[in-house]
Amino acid sequence: MSSNKRLVEEVFSKIPSFNNDIVNEMIDAELKNLDKKIIVLDDDPTGVQTVHGISVYTDWSLDSIEKGFQEENSMFFILTNSRGFTAAETREAHQEIAATIVKAAKKNNRDFTIISRGDSTLRGHYPLETKVLKETVESNSETRFDGEVILPFFKEGGRFTIDNIHYVQYDEYLVPAGETEFAKDRTFGYTKSHLGEWAEEKSQGEYQAENMTYISLEALRSLDIETIEQQLLQVENFNKVIVNAVDYSDVKVFTVALIRAMNKGKNFMFRSAAALTKVIGGVGDKSLLTRQELMKEETQNGGLVIIGSHVKKTTEQLEELKKSDAVELIEFDVHLVLEPTKFEKELNRIVETTNQLLSEGKNVAVYTRRERLDLGEGKKEEELKLSVNISDAVTSIVKSLEVRPSFIIAKGGITSSDIGTKGLEVQKATVAGQIRPGIPVWTTGTESKFPGISYVIFPGNVGTKTDLREVVEMLNRK
Repeated sequence: MSSNKRLVEEVFSKIPSFNNDIVNEMIDAELKNLDKKIIVLDDDPTGVQTVHGISVYTDWSLDSIEKGFQEENSMFFILTNSRGFTAAETREAHQEIAATIVKAAKKNNRDFTIISRGDSTLRGHYPLETKVLKETVESNSETRFDGEVILPFFKEGGRFTIDNIHYVQYDEYLVPAGETEFAKDRTFGYTKSHLGEWAEEKSQGEYQAENMTYISLEALRSLDIETIEQQLLQVENFNKVIVNAVDYSDVKVFTVALIRAMNKGKNFMFRSAAALTKVIGGVGDKSLLTRQELMKEETQNGGLVIIGSHVKKTTEQLEELKKSDAVELIEFDVHLVLEPTKFEKELNRIVETTNQLLSEGKNVAVYTRRERLDLGEGKKEEELKLSVNISDAVTSIVKSLEVRPSFIIAKGGITSSDIGTKGLEVQKATVAGQIRPGIPVWTTGTESKFPGISYVIFPGNVGTKTDLREVVEMLNRK
């Protein structure tokens, strides 16, 4: 770990506190002045980790987007799964989505705001996604964007922005994001932890850190809404607005100033983690889901866990799960992807064993071999293509199920997206809430392979070491 890590307690003790009741009153009043449909484009399904009672559409047809516009809720999500796309696929998808949103907005005579929900550890196709959205919306409508708000704070996952530096919490320490394993991501790596410098690095110098607007914790904590609003009113040329935050109240104060600036004609694009969506969507707090809420119909069959993510946290959680007697574990040797015949044989073995164990009332956890498939230098795109083949194989396990599991848990963003859309064939799900902080649960729609099943979307980089094991044991057939 880095020399720049800081003790959580020490850092937080220096941040002034404020009256949450006043802040809650302010945001509740201000949200009534926001007459826009909020459309959240989620680059993997974990972005619903702070909300409940909200719809998620898994395609971006005009029909689905219109349904979203016609809902009573002020906000809906579209799952793009673009974190698993190549840059070219991402560009194409976002052009299509933005053009369709403009069309639906005109038909329904509604104004809208787009939030590009990315990873709280700064991975994903940035700035490509927001740039394409901006250009497409502008070329299809009268709308012009003044700036882009960058807000990766996500409390439940221990991601905080302090003095413009984005941190990831590891136990009692805060580590600058640029010094974590996430910054070394093979596809979406970066070196900077200062968000202005990160945006400069990512935009290859098109936007300079020194020219960006910074919303400080001092201004937020002293409820200096006027100053923040003035800062926002001066943003132009799609420049970046970096928002510091260590608590939901910081996001609420910022959102009050933001709505005021928007109502004076300013237009922003957003790249944020999951906290902003909860605040701007006016979603209240809800306690963690109970077993009773999740297991609507008791069944004799076992539950299914699929573990695809390779981040360190997932592997630690898997090791902990192996200690549980509530689950049978099956390793999927995905390196056989390089030998198609053997790969197919391995997949058939897993599908047969899984069906058999589920029907015997046993919980099954299928996990991909932990070593990364490394083809060597300069093979990023080839590796991405192979990982798509692996992901398709993992998805087909769910597709081939003959037994309805009592629950399904998918570990990892891309894994859970593919299982949700391709394996379970969900077109629209409702977010039931969270089973643990930052770990959302979908209730699948009537059109899906297993209608009304509880589908736990367990992000790769979220949760304590024992969370996965505890969730499986909680859902275990009594």
